[in-house]
Amino acid sequence: MSLRIAFCASNAPIAQAALAGLTRRYGDHAEFGADVIVALGGDGFMLQTLHRTEGNPAPVYGMNRGTVGFLMNEYSEHGLVERLQAAEEAVINPLVMRAVDKDGREHRALAINEVSLLRAGPQAAKLKISIDDKVRMPELICDGALLATPAGSTAYNYSAHGPILPIGAEVLALTAVAPFRPRRWRGALLPKAAEVTFEVLEAEKRPVMAEADSNAVENVARVHIRSEPEVVHRVLFDPGHGLEERLIREQFV
Repeated sequence: MSLRIAFCASNAPIAQAALAGLTRRYGDHAEFGADVIVALGGDGFMLQTLHRTEGNPAPVYGMNRGTVGFLMNEYSEHGLVERLQAAEEAVINPLVMRAVDKDGREHRALAINEVSLLRAGPQAAKLKISIDDKVRMPELICDGALLATPAGSTAYNYSAHGPILPIGAEVLALTAVAPFRPRRWRGALLPKAAEVTFEVLEAEKRPVMAEADSNAVENVARVHIRSEPEVVHRVLFDPGHGLEERLIREQFV
C-alpha cells in the first residue's frame, strides 16, 4: 500500500518552493486520512502544525525550511517515502495552562514547549509559586519564570539557563528568568505529574503576561499549569537523529 502523505508549509518562499516540488513528486493527500503529515518550515511552524493537527492521529515529520530547525529533519526531495518508513517516533504530551486575568476571566491553552510568565511593565514581577497546592516559593522577584517540557527544554528554558531534559524524562523544568530575590535561585526539576500554580503579587503595580507557546494572555493574576496526558503529539525523526540524540548533542556544543 502506498504511503498517503499530506504536506503543509510556512509562508516563507523557500518553504513554498519545497511544497510545490514535493507535491509534484509525491502527490498531496488531505490531512485527515493521511498516514503522515510533512511540515515544511522552521520550529515555529512545526509547533503551529502540531497544535493545529492535535486531533489528527497521523504523526508529523518536519523538514527544515526555516532557521534553527531543532524539531525538524534535514530537507531533501529525494527518497522521502523510504525516510518516512524508517523514521523514529517521539511521543510528546503538552502542558495545559489555565490563566485567570485580573478581571476574573479564564483562558486555556496548550504548550508543547513551555508556559512562561514575564513582566509586562518597567518593574520586576513578584510571583508566589505553589506545587501541588503547597507553597514552595512565597515570593520570587524576577523578570519571569517558566515551566518547560523535555521537548521544550532546549528552547527558552535553555536560554534562561535551565537544564536540558532527556525526552523520555518524566520531569518538568521550572526555571527563573533573571531572578533578583532569591538571587541564587535558578529553578527546580519537578515530577511530570506535578501541578504548578503561579500567583502574581502586586498585579496592578507589576503587571505580568503569560504565554503558552505563542498564545499570550495579558494582566494575569493566577496561572495553573499541568501536563496533559490525554493529548499526544507523534513526531517523526530520521534514524539516529531523534530528539534524544539532539538533546544530548545540544549539551556539547
